[in-house]
Amino acid sequence: MRTDSRLSRMLHVLLHMATSDTPMTSEKVAEMLGTNSAVVRRTMAGLRKAGYVRSEKGHGGGWRLDCDLEKVTLLDILRAVGTERLFTIGFDNDSPDCAVERAVNASVAAAMNHAEQVLIEGLQAVTLADLTRRFRVEAGKSAHG
Repeated sequence: MRTDSRLSRMLHVLLHMATSDTPMTSEKVAEMLGTNSAVVRRTMAGLRKAGYVRSEKGHGGGWRLDCDLEKVTLLDILRAVGTERLFTIGFDNDSPDCAVERAVNASVAAAMNHAEQVLIEGLQAVTLADLTRRFRVEAGKSAHG
C-alpha cells in the first residue's frame, strides 16, 4: 500500500525556506524531492492559496514563506496540501444486515475516530516555528557529532 508523503515532503521544503534568505525555484524543490516541477507547483498552489507561501516571478524569483511560523500548525499544512484521509483502513459493507459486520464496523469506526482525533491534536500542537527550532537543534547536533 502506498503512503501519502505530501505532508512530510512539504514540511521538509518549508523548513528549507524558513532557513534560507533566497527564494526556492520549483525546479530546485523538485530536484530536492526527486519529482518534477509541475508536481511542486501544483502542491505549492495549495500552500499559496492558504496564504503560507508566495511566488516571486523573474530572475531571482521562486517560492518564499509568507506566514507567521508561530501561527501555522502542521495540521494547517496538512489541510493545505490536500490530504483527503488520514488513515486508509476501510470497512466491509457487503452485508449491512449482518449483526457481526455492524459490530465490527462500529468498533473499528470508534477506534479510528479516536486515533484521528489524537493525530489531529498532535498536529495542531506543533507550529512551523517549533519545527524550525527542532531542526536547528538537530542540525547543531550533526555539526558537533
